[in-house]
Amino acid sequence: MEVKWGIIGVGDVAEVKSGPAFNKVGHSQLVAVMRRDAAKAKNYAERHGVPKWYVDAQQLIDDPEINAIYIATPPDSHLHYATAALQAGKPVYLEKPMTLNSAEAKALEATQQACGVKLSVAHYRREQPYFKKVKELVDNHIGTPRTANLQYYQPPLTADVLQSPGMQWRLTPQQSGGGLFHDLAPHQIDLMHYFFGNVASSSGMARNQAKLYGAADVVSGQIWFDSGVLFSGLWAFNVAEKRDMCEIIGSEGRVSFSVFNYLPVVLANEQGTQQFDFEPLQHVQQPMIAAVVSYFRGIGPNPCSVREGCSVMQVLDDFVEDYG
Repeated sequence: MEVKWGIIGVGDVAEVKSGPAFNKVGHSQLVAVMRRDAAKAKNYAERHGVPKWYVDAQQLIDDPEINAIYIATPPDSHLHYATAALQAGKPVYLEKPMTLNSAEAKALEATQQACGVKLSVAHYRREQPYFKKVKELVDNHIGTPRTANLQYYQPPLTADVLQSPGMQWRLTPQQSGGGLFHDLAPHQIDLMHYFFGNVASSSGMARNQAKLYGAADVVSGQIWFDSGVLFSGLWAFNVAEKRDMCEIIGSEGRVSFSVFNYLPVVLANEQGTQQFDFEPLQHVQQPMIAAVVSYFRGIGPNPCSVREGCSVMQVLDDFVEDYG
């Protein structure tokens, strides 16, 4: 079976991170793309050698040549497009965050189960060699994992960035679910799910301190995992320094790493300290797309299920619940 893809939404994410990888993975071919702006849809198709382009998502979904759909639009349309694709019997690879909130995520899960059609969520870091190494170290070299502490800080956005079209939707909760936290934290929270398993409970606090836009710009949260690990995270998008660091501490050692900057992975235990370096990937989603293609072809497991995506959305909601 060849997986023949149609992409709904060919904006920034589809330029390098994901789009070109669909033609670089075995048994995978990018057949068509869709964007509501006809000129931009045609331009993307011509630049990337894609045979067909559409301005109507349903026409792409109904194309008989296409047997899998990648949805890369802003989150406010994920539920609608994913539902349409599932009801058409076509497997879905869905960008994160998978929906606007956990209620929509649960509705999508119900639809997926009713249709019996495959769906994978694009929490693609779990398939990258960098994070597979982190998991291997956590599983085998620090004893029993006890705590995970994550800090992600960045300075306030400048006026020109705030006004840029690519940032505007990310800062509008009605489109993104809730600002920069909702744009970035799904990757981090999903990695904790990947490392530690099912979430037992989660809670947090969120505020808008700088008041540069309508979403929370500082968030803190904790997660208890069924495995017994306690996670604590702090996100601040309004401070002077940049920081991207996570440390997992076990009964016999610790692992530290970054999520977005790919700093060296550091292991410290009774054998000493070791450092592991990784080269950046040209297309960061390519390993995940390869895993999804295998899943859609029936020869591999689902690399990130709708149930796991729902869990991430519930944690996001729990962390910002008191902000409203």
